[in-house]
Amino acid sequence: MLIVIGTVIGSGVFLVPGGVLRQAGGNAGPALLVWVIGGVLSLLGALAYGELGAMNPAAGGLYVYLRVALGPLTAFLYGWTFFLVIATGSAATLAVASTSYLQQFIALGPIGQKMAAVGLLAVVAAINVRSTRRSADVQNWSTGIKVGALLVMSSVLVASHGAPPSSVPFWPESVTTSLLSGMGLGMIGVLWAYEGWQYVTFSAGEAMNPQRTFPRAIVLGTASLIGIYLFANVGYLAALGTEGVARSDRVAAEAVGAIVGPGAAKLIAAAILVSIFSAMNGITISAPRVYYAMARDGLFFSKLADVHPRYGTPAISIIAGTIWAMVLAASGTFEQLLTYVVFVGWIFYALGAACVFVLRRTQPDAARPFRVPGYPWTPLLFIVAAVALVLNTIATQPGRAAIGISVVLLGLPVYLGWRRGASHESTKARNL
Repeated sequence: MLIVIGTVIGSGVFLVPGGVLRQAGGNAGPALLVWVIGGVLSLLGALAYGELGAMNPAAGGLYVYLRVALGPLTAFLYGWTFFLVIATGSAATLAVASTSYLQQFIALGPIGQKMAAVGLLAVVAAINVRSTRRSADVQNWSTGIKVGALLVMSSVLVASHGAPPSSVPFWPESVTTSLLSGMGLGMIGVLWAYEGWQYVTFSAGEAMNPQRTFPRAIVLGTASLIGIYLFANVGYLAALGTEGVARSDRVAAEAVGAIVGPGAAKLIAAAILVSIFSAMNGITISAPRVYYAMARDGLFFSKLADVHPRYGTPAISIIAGTIWAMVLAASGTFEQLLTYVVFVGWIFYALGAACVFVLRRTQPDAARPFRVPGYPWTPLLFIVAAVALVLNTIATQPGRAAIGISVVLLGLPVYLGWRRGASHESTKARNL
């Protein structure tokens, strides 16, 4: 359960509540409902991926599932997009998000913000290159800090009742198409806050008695996250009111500052920076598994599977991903990067859930230490919701959606070139 919570909590719950509230029409009821739906959707996906992870707990996660069920092309397109957008984009988004709270301590102009984001990425990379054990230790203590800070902050805010009277009703008089579309758009930010649930399924096949322990951990962990996130949002509303939250892009620090004072706001900002650092570190630990699996299949640079002779870490893989994340952090805003990551990621997350159906048909006798409960409705509902999210993003943000799809499609000629090169090398080897 703690792995689930520690992997997921990053910057989202501290930054996006104001944007979610604005997208939901400024009404607190629909905004809070989006947080609940996002958590339930993540739970459904985690349960579906649990079966896949228990069947094949090899390094690579979703890349491996897609390769086995849907073939190497689909798997490559995921791995290609994972490197260019999903993993590196997530790290870049977190780095850019950190600059909002770093300004609680030091004034940063546009160039300073980009330099700070790039610098944070470099620090995380250095820790992970030097030692996997050290990076794991960082992950453990930083998880404890961020969960404790979030719970204490929420308790203080809820108890304060410091918000001015609100003129905005809790729920709108009618549910309109515009409201539903706005809630769908707000879901992008919420799913960013829940981003990371898919990484915990890597350990499903390693759990003791996974049929019993894994669903319990994933259900309790995700349910706890829903509760923690709702608690935080209620605290923000209690401190700033509906209008105050809707105006804020640094809602946690502003809420604490309004109730306790600027000194406490800096303290919570420091805890948030630790939280962001922890989430970036988690991505840097796990992402090389995908690059390794792709390089092993001959579909990515072989050097990315190398292990450092002294430190025993995938140093080249970490450095390559970090350099690209730096480029993204220096070139995009938080909102742009967030949209790209969630939109593109959820295309492949839906395909991943579809692998459950494919493998049930093509490998009916395979060992499944964990079977997704509620099959076929659990993975089917997840797929339908993911497709709806993708379609809503295309309709409401066509420009950013087009860029995301273009990145995926750009992988087609790259894949063909890589396969042609691998075939040529194989022919040369046979002729020697």
